[in-house]
Amino acid sequence: MISVTKSPLLYAVSQVIAGGARPSVTALATKSEKIVVLPQQIAKSSYSLSKLIPSGTERISVSLCAPAQVRYAHTDIQVPDFSAYRRDSVKDKRSSSDASADSRRSFTYMIVGGGAVAATYAAKAVVSDFVSTMSASADVLALAKIEIKLDDIPEGKNMTFKWRGKPLFVRHRTAEEIAAEQSVDINTLRHQEADSDRVQKPEWLVLLGVCTHLGDYGGYYCPCHGSHYDASGRIRKGPAPLNMEVPEYTFPEDNILLVG
Repeated sequence: MISVTKSPLLYAVSQVIAGGARPSVTALATKSEKIVVLPQQIAKSSYSLSKLIPSGTERISVSLCAPAQVRYAHTDIQVPDFSAYRRDSVKDKRSSSDASADSRRSFTYMIVGGGAVAATYAAKAVVSDFVSTMSASADVLALAKIEIKLDDIPEGKNMTFKWRGKPLFVRHRTAEEIAAEQSVDINTLRHQEADSDRVQKPEWLVLLGVCTHLGDYGGYYCPCHGSHYDASGRIRKGPAPLNMEVPEYTFPEDNILLVG
């Protein structure tokens, strides 16, 4: 008898035959089974969800306001050595850094103080440039002052100049005019001013040739409204309420008049 090993899918039946003939297989049967594939289950519980978490060297962070994150811990990365950037006093891990704290703070304070000074000067330069843009231009500043050579004005004569868009009167008074104006009783004047209060040097009278009544142009006599002024620029007759204006002026030299 020859026996045939049975398998799950194959069954063989043997039969005894006289002589040396080989046995013949009289029946061959196959058995088929269905391969069942189970459907993939949806993870709904904490246990089933835990099966989906990857295993290994990783870190997991969970937040209430953000989705869960899986971050792998890259433990194989070498940390850079920053010893070249550290101070010598704090390189030793076994010693305390309190001993060198004061010197390190001093260096920090020096850097901060130097930066503050530089920032202050930079801010000053910016503010100066900004303010200079709002200042008067060169042509306006040139007209702000006027220099007059007094040798060109003979005694008893009056010369007119233009200063800041206004007529400027400069009179070289005679001794008689000086005496007459100084002898006037100021109580009789509408705008009471002494002659000495209106001049720096008695022989030189400096006035703005603008009538004090409604801004009309005039001199010692305003034809617009009939205002009369004396040799000191004081109102003596007419509707003008004030004396003629005396501008700011100085005498840098004996023969030079600087107005403005």
